[in-house]
Amino acid sequence: MAQHEFDDWPAGGAPVRRRRPVRALLAAVLVLVLLAGLAAGGYLFALGRSFESRAATIAPAFPEGALRPAENATGATNILLLGSDSREAGGTPAAAAAPPAGLPTSGRSDTMMLVHIPGDGSGVFVASIMRDTWVDIPGHGSHKLNAAFAYGGVPLAVLSIETLLDTRIDHVAAIDMEGFKGLTDALGGVEVDVPVAFDASQLRGHHFAEGRQPMTGEQALAFVRERKAFADGDYQRVRDQQVFLKALLGELTSRQTLANPATVWDAVSQISPYLAVDESLDAVAAGRVGLAMARARSGSTHFFTLPTLGTGRSADGQSIVLPDTAAIAALAGALAEDDVAGFVQDHGL
Repeated sequence: MAQHEFDDWPAGGAPVRRRRPVRALLAAVLVLVLLAGLAAGGYLFALGRSFESRAATIAPAFPEGALRPAENATGATNILLLGSDSREAGGTPAAAAAPPAGLPTSGRSDTMMLVHIPGDGSGVFVASIMRDTWVDIPGHGSHKLNAAFAYGGVPLAVLSIETLLDTRIDHVAAIDMEGFKGLTDALGGVEVDVPVAFDASQLRGHHFAEGRQPMTGEQALAFVRERKAFADGDYQRVRDQQVFLKALLGELTSRQTLANPATVWDAVSQISPYLAVDESLDAVAAGRVGLAMARARSGSTHFFTLPTLGTGRSADGQSIVLPDTAAIAALAGALAEDDVAGFVQDHGL
């Protein structure tokens, strides 16, 4: 990778080496799909070089090896996607035209997803993990999950989720939500099946009707950001993010998109400056992962939310999400056996 200067994380965190500042959301996986989709057409090398020159490197991204679960023996791949929103972190709409100017001062990650790709390549499973889930943060006791990012940067966020699910994370990717805007517009918009109608607080005067509708980049940002319009807040926001990401993946892996090199190149160029990945996720590794995802396509990509027992209060009065420990233990077993499909079916997700 090209050399990047170091910027400091919050106290207790880890540095990020980068050319341009990057935060995070869910869409890192989109770049992987794009890279892989072009492999058969011979574009991977040039596109991979563009990806590497524009994206940043998270270093270090992982905790000490002795603290971590054993490496996956099933051939499966687990990718942790960390996400945050520059606007909610204090950015402004005017600043959205350029990559965000730094990590959130709170150092907290708004969105976390585990992408599991089975060893046999039979599909892709994306598990959203609620940011306020009350968990054990190694070395810090019980806290909301997103506090791990503040206490120890990406390595502690990785370790906290590895501890929660007793599974090894193979790669980490992070992206700022602002990157969605240019990516969506580069694809000519994305058609999304809106599950719940609402008036957007993020886009004044815009109403999202229930049902399928095309979205521009600006509308897509408002859609995935919204939580104030819903009685269950973050729960619906997570569901909407999943709906949008699935639609976006479908558009990215469509024959129409992959057959147009200019569209693909533009999409990668739009998202890469907002992206940061671990050092091992270079163009070759991204291509391998993306190829598995491109094979799966959107039809066999399954999104679900890590089961919870609803909301409650911590001993010190914080509003928290209560983890469903029995279901989480079952998911940990399914990950160990590379049978997340069975877990999803058994739990009706």
